[in-house]
Amino acid sequence: MNYLTYSLIFLFVSISVVAEELPHVVILATGGTIAGAGDSATKSSYQAAKLPIDDVLNSVPQIHQLAEISGEQVAQIGSQAMNNDVWLKLASRVDYHLRDNDVTGIVITHGTDTMEETAYFLSLVVASSKPVVLVGSMRPSTSLSPDGARNLYNAVAVAASAKAKDYGAMVVMNDVILSAKDVTKANATQVNTFEARNSGALGHVELGDVTFYQAPNKAKSVFEINSIKELPQVDIIYGYANASPVPVSALVASGVRGIVNAGVGNGNFYPGVEQALTAARSSGVVVVRSSRVGSGHVLRNSEVNDDKLDFIAADDLSPQKARILLMLALTKTKDTAQIQQWFYDF
Repeated sequence: MNYLTYSLIFLFVSISVVAEELPHVVILATGGTIAGAGDSATKSSYQAAKLPIDDVLNSVPQIHQLAEISGEQVAQIGSQAMNNDVWLKLASRVDYHLRDNDVTGIVITHGTDTMEETAYFLSLVVASSKPVVLVGSMRPSTSLSPDGARNLYNAVAVAASAKAKDYGAMVVMNDVILSAKDVTKANATQVNTFEARNSGALGHVELGDVTFYQAPNKAKSVFEINSIKELPQVDIIYGYANASPVPVSALVASGVRGIVNAGVGNGNFYPGVEQALTAARSSGVVVVRSSRVGSGHVLRNSEVNDDKLDFIAADDLSPQKARILLMLALTKTKDTAQIQQWFYDF
């Protein structure tokens, strides 16, 4: 062989090797509508969490063009059944895989009902610069116009992208990339259900083409999944006109460690509920004021004297996310000043 022949062989081999070096994305399955199926394409009834992970992955073979894919079934539930035990297990598996130098990112298939909560929990307990992308669907695979396949393809594209470094946990749905902290489900049935009302979308992904509008802005968390064995009981009460204080008293009697008030307006409450929450705080229960409104900030010492009552203002966290942060905070301290600072930080 002459020099030209050797050069061409070397070039061909080099190109082949580069072409085979795809990012490695691990897909962790938890169930949800994206793994659901129904008997009719035109009826709304279906069973969530019916299909195992292999069936879900095989339904979108195009993801193998984006990344080397490996999958693991962590749970098989509708996300309305999501609980602390699954969260701890899922976070441990995410942490385990992200410690692997060969893994580029994680995709988690998940039901949409509590997806925003799982995303926020993972953003607080998983310390890695690699992306963790939650994805699901509003329609099962058997519907007339399923959205799961495109969502999964886009989620893998984000998890495999070098652009996604340092963004932490995200939700990818309906071609939009949303931060774990701000994402919320805003419509019960439509495919464009997820929004980020306070900060806007992080970016978008169009058939695998990833674009970010915002720079990474994730604070380094103080919580580590490997140090958490269980989560304390924290519950939410809902504010409304003429609200009853009975739920507060019942929760205190049950041994609750913290209560989040999903208050009206700027985290306000009915007078009888305020009295009950004041008594709860005196008994050692940590109280957080959040809002049922859906966007905006709950301001400290505005209409409520938080300093006097020793309450915590949720800042821009929804009630369900305030509950998660309070649970994690109580694994480390009861100091309300420190917990308040974490609500500003995270």
